[in-house]
Amino acid sequence: MPIELHVPDLPPLTIGAAPPPNRLREPWPARILEALSSYLPLLLMALLAASTWWLVQNTPLPEPERPAGPVRHDPDYTMERFTLQRFGEDGRLRVQVEGEELRHYPDTDRLEIDVVRIRAVADDGALTLATARSALANGDATEVQLLGGAQVTSGAGGERIEFRGEFLHAFLRTEQLRSHLPVQIQRGPSVVRAAGMEYDHLSRTVQLKGPVRAVFVVPPRKPQG
Repeated sequence: MPIELHVPDLPPLTIGAAPPPNRLREPWPARILEALSSYLPLLLMALLAASTWWLVQNTPLPEPERPAGPVRHDPDYTMERFTLQRFGEDGRLRVQVEGEELRHYPDTDRLEIDVVRIRAVADDGALTLATARSALANGDATEVQLLGGAQVTSGAGGERIEFRGEFLHAFLRTEQLRSHLPVQIQRGPSVVRAAGMEYDHLSRTVQLKGPVRAVFVVPPRKPQG
């Protein structure tokens, strides 16, 4: 007699790898450290960008060039009761300048002299003496403007000639004397007054500017023996 066996339905069997075991949960300091290490390059780039921006904002801009101000007209040195001497290439004394006080101004390379006395020796040995209450001169004292009670005596032997005026401009290197103000010229007993003049010692010539007044005194002739 046949026997029937009934087997109940079973769920399908899936053949494969077994599920991985559950990972242990890491402590929170480790998780924070792992997150920081992941974002560290981004944080460094952000820090570099912030530092660059701060440097740009706080770096002082170069100041524009300021135009040089005018040089002040102040003396850089002074001398009292001084004597200046200038010698020629041959070693001979050419010019000697004395005064009560000297002031040098670097902006113009000029000298201001109070109560000036000048002694100049020409190539031919002729001696020129000059005095004034004050004077303006260039750096080497070869050009001198005599101011106030100016007096210049020039010549050699019995050919001495004297100039007087409130302003006399002496060029010691070229041995010339000029004035645009009234002057008095005296040679011996003869006197000439003019509104101005130009004197050249080398050529022994003088040009007078009018009006001109002159008194010429002719020395008496010596009796013939």
